Amino acid sequence: MSIHAKGNRFDPATPVIPRGVAFLRLPGAVTTRHFAFLALPRFTLLAFSSAIEPLRIANQLTQQPLYSWSLLSADGAPVESSAGIRVEVDRGLAPLGRDATVVVCSGTDASQAADLGVLSWLRSHQRIGGRIGAICTGAYTLARAGLLGGHSPAVHWENQPAFRELFDVEPLQQIYSIGPKHFSCAGGEAGVDMMLALIAKDYGDRLADAVAEMCLHFRRREASVTQKAIYPTAMGVRHPGIAKVISVMKANIATPLDQGELADIFGRTTRHLERTFKSIMQETPKSYYLGLRLEEARNLLSETQLSILEVAVATGFNSRSSFSKAYKARYGKSPSNIS
Repeated sequence: MSIHAKGNRFDPATPVIPRGVAFLRLPGAVTTRHFAFLALPRFTLLAFSSAIEPLRIANQLTQQPLYSWSLLSADGAPVESSAGIRVEVDRGLAPLGRDATVVVCSGTDASQAADLGVLSWLRSHQRIGGRIGAICTGAYTLARAGLLGGHSPAVHWENQPAFRELFDVEPLQQIYSIGPKHFSCAGGEAGVDMMLALIAKDYGDRLADAVAEMCLHFRRREASVTQKAIYPTAMGVRHPGIAKVISVMKANIATPLDQGELADIFGRTTRHLERTFKSIMQETPKSYYLGLRLEEARNLLSETQLSILEVAVATGFNSRSSFSKAYKARYGKSPSNIS
C-alpha cells in the first residue's frame, strides 16, 4: 500500500489552507514558516502525522499561510513506513534556506536509518543556522551527526536503553523538549504537544489552544510531562522506601548492588526489605532486579549492534554464559535468537 503525500510540493509560497467551519482571526501580517520533514526508512506514521497535522489545522483555523511543509527522503524515492505503507515524497536532499526547519522522522531500525549523506546534509543545514528537530527515534540520527550540542533529547522509553548505550547520553524522560539548537519528541501523540508548543511560541497560546481543540487534544501537555510513570502511583503512596530502592536499581544496571547495599538504602535489615518488597511487588528484590537487567538487555539486543558479550557486560553479568542462561530462563529463548 502506498500514500501519495505530495500536494504541498516544495513551495513555501503555496501552503495548504483547507476550509473548515471553525475560524480564529489572527491580527497582523504573517510570515510563512516552512518545515521540511525528512522521512527515514521505517519511520512511524503516527509520530509523523501527529507533528504535521497541527500545522495544517493552524492554517485552516486562521485561513492564513502560517506554515508550509514538504516531505523529503534521502534519494527522492518513496519511503516505507514501519507499518509497511510506502509514502511518496516531494524531493530528495538539496540545500535548504536557513529559515527552513528540518524535522527528522524515524522509527524502527533507528540506529542505522540515516546514511553518511544524510548526516552530512543535516550538519550543513545546522551550519548555516537552520533549525533541526526530531520525532520518534529521529534523535538517533541527530546524535550520530553530532548535532545534540550537549543537550539531551527526548527519546521513547522503549528505545532509551539502546540510545544510552550507543551514545553515552542520558535521554530525557519527558515527552518532548524544545532547546536552543534542536527540538525532539518521544513519538506517538507527543508530536501534537510539541508542535502545539512551537505554534504557541510563534503565534500565541490562543491559537495553540484552538488547534488542540480541533485535534480533540483536550489538554496541552507541558514538555516536563514524563512518558511513563517510573512507579505506579499506588506503590509510591504505599511505600516510598520501596520506590527509592527500585529507582536505585534502575540507576545501577551495569553494576548491580547486592542485597546488603539495597537494604542500607531502604534503611532496614535485608530480611525486612525482602518481606516488604515481596508484599508490594509480588516478587523478591533479587528477582525484580534481575528482570530489570534482562529487560534492558533485550532492548539492547533489539536496538543496537552490540554483541551478546557486550550486552552481558552492560547489564551486569560477569560472563556470556551466565547471561545467556538467565536470559533463556526468563524469555524461553537464547539471546542469539532475538528478533
